[in-house]
Amino acid sequence: MEPRNYQRDKRNEFSNRPDLGLLKIITMGLIIAAGNTKPAFPYDYYYGVKININVADTALERVGRPELHVSLPVQSLMRRCLLNDAGQVVTYLHPTDSTKTDTGAAADLTGASGMVMVEIPAHYRKFEFDGHDIVALISEYPLPGFHHVPKIYRSAYEATVDRTVAATPKLASVVNTTAAFRGGNNNASYDGTYRTFLGLPATSISLTNFRNYARNRGTAGLNGKGWNCDLYAAQLTTYWLYVIEYANLNCQAAYNAAPDANGYKQGGLGDGVTTWNGDWNTYNGYNSIIPCGITNSLGNNTGIVSHTVNNGNGITKTFNVPSYRGLENPFGHIWSWTDGCKCAIQSDADGGLSKFYVCDDPAKFQDNSYNDYEYRGDIPRREGYAKFHLCGEFGDNVPREIGGSSTTYMADYFYTSVPTSGVAMRGVLFGGRANSGAYAGLSSAHTHDAASYTSTAIGSRLCFHDRRTAFYAGNTFTDLYAAILVEKF
Repeated sequence: MEPRNYQRDKRNEFSNRPDLGLLKIITMGLIIAAGNTKPAFPYDYYYGVKININVADTALERVGRPELHVSLPVQSLMRRCLLNDAGQVVTYLHPTDSTKTDTGAAADLTGASGMVMVEIPAHYRKFEFDGHDIVALISEYPLPGFHHVPKIYRSAYEATVDRTVAATPKLASVVNTTAAFRGGNNNASYDGTYRTFLGLPATSISLTNFRNYARNRGTAGLNGKGWNCDLYAAQLTTYWLYVIEYANLNCQAAYNAAPDANGYKQGGLGDGVTTWNGDWNTYNGYNSIIPCGITNSLGNNTGIVSHTVNNGNGITKTFNVPSYRGLENPFGHIWSWTDGCKCAIQSDADGGLSKFYVCDDPAKFQDNSYNDYEYRGDIPRREGYAKFHLCGEFGDNVPREIGGSSTTYMADYFYTSVPTSGVAMRGVLFGGRANSGAYAGLSSAHTHDAASYTSTAIGSRLCFHDRRTAFYAGNTFTDLYAAILVEKF
């Protein structure tokens, strides 16, 4: 199939956005508007939530324009697609059935036509702080004080590995049950049994190798390193889009498909794949258990799909597998190695601090130093449920303080340990695993392990960072406003 036309799709992306009147860009991030009869400043064209850090309730106050909490203009642009190795959209998938393209034709999800990704649109985000309140805001438009959030692609499924060419394994987001794409720890002896890893996400791979396998897809994208394993930037963006949509910090709140009386989303994503018990080790040694693409029937919609694992000999477990706007298992099932962030955890004798660092340039990711990583703040020295997040200017969703619970404050658990001596460089896992229970969640974080660590219960996702996002941010709005100007003048 031929790749989609980027400029055409860019215009289509904005075709349903509201008319803000006669607009003129003076500088990037500053908008001056004039209606037909009086000035109209669209500075309030945002929506978000207010978090009072002194209030334990995970339900949040919605702020901004109420109608945007119904239409959800940013979240509603998230959609599954097939993305080729050049970073081009080959086709978008059907909004309610990912086994079809958006034209209704059968979609090839095996990898032959591209990776199954979720396009997360470019938008703008801002965090405000007033006493005990943290206000998180998003907008489609470059309002004053808002940071640009680049368009990014995050895999619809937890990633597996394409081992067709043994010398260059490639991280993949596919529905493929052939041996070349075997998931889990790649144990071929399970093929043809109840615990086969065919069609499942891959595990037992280090962060370093997940990164390398993603880079084997080629040099397209940001600074020649657009292909990556799960990215902190993508994880963080997903988190805030969810929190603002549902106005609730507890993503494991019971799922409710119906909006409330105001038309707002309510509830959460349910327990997710987190309620396994001691049988998991007996079943398959703590490896992945949920097939990639189990939520295809939901398309781009948020929802849950029931899936039962059964060994035919007394071990049976049914899970409600969640998908958030096309992102299958956004938490739980298996931990996700997440690149672009790391921790420096000092022993008590060597500083007594645990520092969190972030790098936004994939070309500068590495596991040897903190060069080109930005210090964002200190994280707790002991485990527990997060009470407050670091947040700050960029909304970092790792904890600043613990003291919450599974149903209060941030509602997600933080795992850490302190070395007995020296300074430990640690990576960050997000999400939790199939037996984490209420400890799991979108911001559940684990900082025990170095980037070289592997485990049967750790996987990752595939991400693509488009180098065109800076161009997109600088030109899309100019084009849009220019079009409105012509129409209104």
